Amino acid sequence: MIELKHLTKKYDHFLAVSDLNLKIETGEFFGLLGPNGAGKTTTIGMLSTLLLPSEGEIYIDGERLTRKNNRLKRKLSVITQEYSMRQDMTMDEIMEYQGRLYYMPIKKIRERSEELLDFCGLIDYRRRTVRKLSGGMKRKLMVCRALLTEPEILLLDEPTAGMDALARRQMWNLLKKLNQQNLTILLTTHYMEEAETLCDRVGFMCNGVLEETDAPKNMIELLGRYTVDEVCPGGMKNHYFHRKEDAIQFLSDSSNETSLRNTTLEDVFLEKVGQQLERR
Repeated sequence: MIELKHLTKKYDHFLAVSDLNLKIETGEFFGLLGPNGAGKTTTIGMLSTLLLPSEGEIYIDGERLTRKNNRLKRKLSVITQEYSMRQDMTMDEIMEYQGRLYYMPIKKIRERSEELLDFCGLIDYRRRTVRKLSGGMKRKLMVCRALLTEPEILLLDEPTAGMDALARRQMWNLLKKLNQQNLTILLTTHYMEEAETLCDRVGFMCNGVLEETDAPKNMIELLGRYTVDEVCPGGMKNHYFHRKEDAIQFLSDSSNETSLRNTTLEDVFLEKVGQQLERR
């Protein structure tokens, strides 16, 4: 279990993360959602110990996480937004280099590499250099590298940023399979569809503050499962309904152009956090 207690990060007079309190259960797939600058990457940085909190503490399975606690740090593995791999190395070389950094026996490195590259659908490209890989392949290779040391927790900072639609869906399927093996995953993203598809629970973050956490389905149910988009003189208005019959009745009564659809997590986010974004 991951537990963040009053986690705060300040840069001079700028408050990047403010008094963040959060529990993520073992085996849970949790999504931390918000716009650019919300504090998501800073939170990941503190969890990975690359950044030190200004205040607050992080606990993994009840034990306090510090930079000096290497045994506890080995339970976590991080995948960043940036491609952090040498372009002239092959997949096999990337994996071996990572394993040697953690003093893994060469036999174990090769066994795990074979297993992970096959699991991620990369085994046929293992001798191809990084510079010749597609963006999706590079992301998958980063997942393989992160899993080499058999972590219990995977921290993903916008792992599908810049991917095309097909590569993104392939990554989603991969992450689902990993989570089914009881790997705890913390995902930061500003793609609401991604979080709605993957996450057991999500938290909305804005201006460094965690606004609300719940299961995506519960959030949608609370707002209303059905949305009517109405084109008004002042712009588009969204109306939310718990019953489909009420939504259809609104469609019938409206003199404006309207359309009916299912409510999404993005609707919930915009209702909860949108006003704060507009005030920026």
